[in-house]
Amino acid sequence: MTVKLKVLEFANKVSRKKMGSKAGIQPTDPEYKILEPVVTEEMAEVALCLKMRQPQSAEEISALCGKPLERTAQLLWELSMAGVCFVNKINGVDKYWHDTWVPGIMEMMSNNKENVKKYPQIAESFEAYGRVRGPMTAGNFPVGVGLMRVIPIESAIDGNSRKASYEEVSKYLNDNSIFSVSDCSCRTVRETMGEGCGHLKEDMCIQMGHAAEYYIRTGRGREITRDEAFEIIQRAEENGLVHQIPNIDGSGKTHAICNCCGCSCLSLRTAEMFINTDMVRSNYVAHVDKDKCVACGECVEGCHVNALQLGQKICGKTPIVIPQRETPRDNDWGPENWNSDYRYNRRDVLDSGTSPCKSNCPAHIGIQGYIKLASQGRYSDALELIKHENPFPAVCGRICPRNCESECTRGDIDAPVAIDEIKKFIAEQDLKTDRRYLPKIKHAYGKKIAVVGAGPAGLSCAYYLAIDGYKVTVFEKQKAPGGMLTLGIPSFRLEKDVVNAEIDILKELGVEFKLGVEVGKDLSLNDLRAQAYEAFYLAIGAQASRKLGVEGEEAEGVYAGVDFVRRINLGEAVELKGKVLVIGGGNVAIDVARSATRVGAGQVDLFCLESRKQMPALEEEIEEALGEGISINDAWGPKRFISQNGRVTAVEFKKCISAFDEKGRFNPTYDENNTLTVEADFVLVAIGQAIDWGGLLEGSKVALNPNKTIQVDGLTYQSAQPDVFAGGDVYSGPKFAIDAIAAGKQAAISIHRFVHPGQSLTIGRSKREYRSLDKNDLDLEGYDRQPRQKAAKLETVKIGFHDPRQTFSEDQVRKETERCLGCGATVVDEALCVGCGVCTTRCKFDAISLVRVYDGAGAAYEDLKPIVVKQMLKRKIKITAKKISRPLTSILKK
Repeated sequence: MTVKLKVLEFANKVSRKKMGSKAGIQPTDPEYKILEPVVTEEMAEVALCLKMRQPQSAEEISALCGKPLERTAQLLWELSMAGVCFVNKINGVDKYWHDTWVPGIMEMMSNNKENVKKYPQIAESFEAYGRVRGPMTAGNFPVGVGLMRVIPIESAIDGNSRKASYEEVSKYLNDNSIFSVSDCSCRTVRETMGEGCGHLKEDMCIQMGHAAEYYIRTGRGREITRDEAFEIIQRAEENGLVHQIPNIDGSGKTHAICNCCGCSCLSLRTAEMFINTDMVRSNYVAHVDKDKCVACGECVEGCHVNALQLGQKICGKTPIVIPQRETPRDNDWGPENWNSDYRYNRRDVLDSGTSPCKSNCPAHIGIQGYIKLASQGRYSDALELIKHENPFPAVCGRICPRNCESECTRGDIDAPVAIDEIKKFIAEQDLKTDRRYLPKIKHAYGKKIAVVGAGPAGLSCAYYLAIDGYKVTVFEKQKAPGGMLTLGIPSFRLEKDVVNAEIDILKELGVEFKLGVEVGKDLSLNDLRAQAYEAFYLAIGAQASRKLGVEGEEAEGVYAGVDFVRRINLGEAVELKGKVLVIGGGNVAIDVARSATRVGAGQVDLFCLESRKQMPALEEEIEEALGEGISINDAWGPKRFISQNGRVTAVEFKKCISAFDEKGRFNPTYDENNTLTVEADFVLVAIGQAIDWGGLLEGSKVALNPNKTIQVDGLTYQSAQPDVFAGGDVYSGPKFAIDAIAAGKQAAISIHRFVHPGQSLTIGRSKREYRSLDKNDLDLEGYDRQPRQKAAKLETVKIGFHDPRQTFSEDQVRKETERCLGCGATVVDEALCVGCGVCTTRCKFDAISLVRVYDGAGAAYEDLKPIVVKQMLKRKIKITAKKISRPLTSILKK
């Protein structure tokens, strides 16, 4: 392609380079390439007569370029529309000037939506500019004078006696009288390149003064009032975004406020990729008060530059040493020092680990946090914190497997903290109130999403999509929502009014339920696509029963345990009598056995392959069954069913030598000669569940595994059919509700990204890789021995379907929360922190604050050169001194 020489000359002019020199701008450089698609040679001839940040009229420029005034004015307008120069009416006359590349020309060019769509090269060049030129700034700009600058969230520095007015967003809004709002240019660029991060671009950046006039006149932005500008700032803060300003207008002056995210912002990239934080940071650094911090993780997830990670607070025998990060301030700095993959390698936890409870919860709920809030009587705040990761705390407080308690550090002293009972109490307070907690809907996207299956995975996904502002419809083939929560778990473990109360919140959020509708039978995914549904989350669960595959299984009186419990929960008349055998060793088998005792069974015997210690059922559930007179016969597997006149009369069992092989895989071996025949009037088989897809996947590209679980990406939950996502038991196989709930939220994040153009499903996303601290290295001597609180039970004469388990009293909650050891806390990497204050807005404990560490006041672009030169000399001296001191130090040590 022929090089446009005048365009190249203009690129060199803006860059203050000599055209044709070795250091000059070349045709392959982003400065030329961003102009090339839209700037003609004739336009460039006029542009060469523009001055940097000095307004001139068309008449003045016409005289300089030798073109007729009318033609000059036309070309100047075309340059303005392209984004190459500003235009403002000054004293009634249009005046034109060009600015720097960034902040300036590149943002303005990227905000011409039509051009960017037609010429993606514009977006690619803007992205490339900082990546190519950024390394040259590393360590060479003192704090406060970078081209862009983070401005702290104002509430984070309120009351700080050392704060300056130029550090307050409100100052800039109050100092101006004309405002506009536009799409974020950085996110426009990322979206165009297919690298969006889910933080959307619309109505994000505010222009003021001359920039607002320009944006309004050229159609890049729409005019807004000062009040509307404050509302945008508030919305940005509610969505956890970072305020930044162009920092080249002089101290206390700017022409724009950007609301940025670390995963797309081309300015914050300087701090994240090149570890050149001084180029963009505010004067503040986050500080954590470890005594107040409870490692809830809210600040960590909110930090855009990954400067916060969860670590350990509880004392260990071995001191935890966190290596001090090197920076370009006093080091030579090259690619080996960069974090080029910063948008993919985000980490939430230090290598030394953090609280075992949060780490081992499948949803990684801020357990330590809600325990502390409950101890303070702040039950609504505690519920809100839980619901950030789990919409159904009242349900999970009754049926959770309690991985958190199994790993609780307190258990190494006496007994684990009764985490689930505390959660159940918190949720119960909400259920009792007239005005329940309802999360605020963040956006109003209006796009239609279909969720197939109203179990915990589907409901979780629907909940988080509804909060994000989507129109969600849940299709459920049964007549009641809830999936296994409603139909697969007996009421004596989970009352159905509790499930319905949690589902009511989804309805208040606008989620629509279509019950008795089976997708794949009554209508297809293609039918839903024709109804403008843009994405699908398949969460039909594993509700079909598995067959044993042994002789006589089809005899009358042999029933699937899952179907048996479902019929009871649907209110059907179910009655058993005589001797009932239950086959299976998991929680479902225990539920089936206990249900059988409640519908007339005279005697219930449970047989399972596993040994007593290997039984997958929770110990608490096993104890409950034994307490109700159910006998448990371990290490026996069914050999055949014996029947008479087609009806089961007995089961012959064979002794199971081992249910698992040496690698821990389920692979039972038997002693075929050691058998046992047991009479039975009914047999209920509960050996696991299977997945029945029906016609749901017909005509799709979705792939299944041999066990009929769906193949999806483990992070995004996207299937081979791009608009189809899936999670819960259909992906993992039968697991617990909390696992399905966690999957539902992650799928909601992916679906949000998928339905918007240009968004990556993975960029900037936490992989949720948590690790526990080393409990073997803890010093647990000296802790008190407070007994674990136990919830009361209703004394009943007759065993029934009502849940007899009571909730903790408020006094019990107070006592139990005192037992928490507070294992974890957030750790700040001050070298990465940009001082934005987002973390402070996420903390409910006043545990994190901004501390003023620097005094950088900013400088006008025209005054930057001597400041930067001075900094470069100081840096060179520091690097040289450091190189000299290293061998001296080594010699002295020897």
